[in-house]
Amino acid sequence: MKKTQQQVSGLALVGEDLLPSRVDIFIEDGTITAVEENRNVPEVWVCPAFFNAHTHLGDTIAMDCGAGGDLAALVTPPDGLKHRLLAAATRDDLVAGMRSSIRGMIAGGTAGCADFREGGTGGVAALRESVRGLPFRTCIFGRGGGETVAEGLGISSARDVPDTEHLVAEARRAGKKVAFHAGERDKDDVDLALSFDPDLIIHATHATKGQIRQCAEKGIPVVVCPRSNWTLKVASSCRHPPLALMEELGCRIYLGTDNVMFVAPDMPSELSFASTVYGVEPSCLLRAAIRGSEMTGSPFFIRVGARANLVVIDPRRSSLHFSRDPLTTLVKRVDFAVFGNNVFNS
Repeated sequence: MKKTQQQVSGLALVGEDLLPSRVDIFIEDGTITAVEENRNVPEVWVCPAFFNAHTHLGDTIAMDCGAGGDLAALVTPPDGLKHRLLAAATRDDLVAGMRSSIRGMIAGGTAGCADFREGGTGGVAALRESVRGLPFRTCIFGRGGGETVAEGLGISSARDVPDTEHLVAEARRAGKKVAFHAGERDKDDVDLALSFDPDLIIHATHATKGQIRQCAEKGIPVVVCPRSNWTLKVASSCRHPPLALMEELGCRIYLGTDNVMFVAPDMPSELSFASTVYGVEPSCLLRAAIRGSEMTGSPFFIRVGARANLVVIDPRRSSLHFSRDPLTTLVKRVDFAVFGNNVFNS
């Protein structure tokens, strides 16, 4: 069979350090085979695709439903508003909604996501149907039995889910990943979540310095979802989530958007918001927007041997060509859906 070959050239953000380099990137059958310096590349920017490290794509069918109430009333299983709306939705609507959100993410430079999927095994199957044929990678954390056919088990909060010990033990025996929502509305469920040595902590919005240090020391990645936290009124300052502290203590930080019900799964908007509110280095945020792709087993960073999941931006099409710092501009200003061309080999 004839091999497919591609070449992408420009000012690329190379490796996990996102080092700006003028290079030719050679791609064979979707895999990067060489990254070679070339001072004479076109004046375009090449960025690794984003990975949205926390979504609830099923919530697309409840987008902006005008609901009020606190976090528990809206999203806590089994009787939160979102769960009632999901239960009432047809499978066709659910699949169509998720597929629409995925298409929007692809247009915005995102090549994959980690989704917490309600609805048991049927819910996982619906998500897999919605992504079929699209250049998009999913890592699914199932619930209600869905974890048996998904990549992992997703726990909303250790205090909300009965028989957590049994669920985690079964997931571990099956070789599944385990993720916990923790610290979203207060710090009280973080220690219990950490006691299970999870593969992922979602939110840590109100985690203490000691709890953050544990995540860093144990190598447990933390997914932050700033716009969701502010929308749901569990955050109102740059101390929640403590992004700067996470970076200082050496946490592995991922970026996600959370419930489509409240917040669009739009990573450029998430980056811009986080940059404005939290004041951490743009390179830290951009890395967090890509790094969650580790969960797929093939991180999106530009390096030899990686799958080619790239976004190419021509800054000459707009005022972006006046930028003195393309990496910072990518974090603060770029609408990938308008200015980006995707090369996804997910």
